[in-house]
Amino acid sequence: MKRFPNQRIAITGGASGLGKALALRFARAGWKVAIADIHDQRGEETLAELQNLGVEAFYQHCDVTQVGHLQKLKDCLIHKWGGVDIMVNNAGVATHGPIDTASLDDWDWVIDINLMGVVRGCKLFSQLFKEQGYGHLINVASIAGLVYSPEMSSYNATKAGVVALSETLRAELAPSNIGVSVVCPGFFQTNLAETARSPDAGVQQMINKLLGSSKITADDIAHMIYQSVEQKKFWILPHANYKYLWYLKRYLPTLYHQGMVSMATKMLNKRKRATDALTTE
Repeated sequence: MKRFPNQRIAITGGASGLGKALALRFARAGWKVAIADIHDQRGEETLAELQNLGVEAFYQHCDVTQVGHLQKLKDCLIHKWGGVDIMVNNAGVATHGPIDTASLDDWDWVIDINLMGVVRGCKLFSQLFKEQGYGHLINVASIAGLVYSPEMSSYNATKAGVVALSETLRAELAPSNIGVSVVCPGFFQTNLAETARSPDAGVQQMINKLLGSSKITADDIAHMIYQSVEQKKFWILPHANYKYLWYLKRYLPTLYHQGMVSMATKMLNKRKRATDALTTE
């Protein structure tokens, strides 16, 4: 990590899940850590854990839909530490639902957080990094930004947007000595289901079941991210099985498409059976 002599990192959505795991991983390596989140109690609890590790840290209330909140985070980092070496745009939410029934309000909500929240973070902190002469952006997308499961259109679209943004900035910011990494994990245990929106009842239980099926933890992914940034990697794909699915899409697109159609058919049939069961009751 010689590229980051001051070892300062800021993380949105840093009070829980992957954000918290990242905060603790970098803290164990001796970094100064700033966590930003909308959940103040969790933020203070995570801050206490960081301080117990003996590192300098602070918590900042931050809603990534508000550019003023991110500006305040940036100003605090400059005031306290003179800047920051790594900015992690991690805050995100989940949505689900068929295109004909998912609400447009849910589309607006998820785009504002998952995509525009990252855009705002990249805009403000790339300005700071140019002034410093160096820095690194870590944008947390999802495997949903690379392969697109049916009935996840709004979520998929935001994560694909984060991937496209990251690829663009990788080239655009390179001449300014600013690195970029994009993280595309699959399912792993986190609290993403808490705020998930869907027209279907029971979606939170479904998402929790999927998240709990992974053998890879948030701590595992945080360690992979730490190593990948050290090695200047752009693509960070922690789940090997999802990585192979991405390869299938790229090199055998017809086979990939058939698999997605099969998945969509199963979902549709399941939905019809549920509707028929309600009708007959």
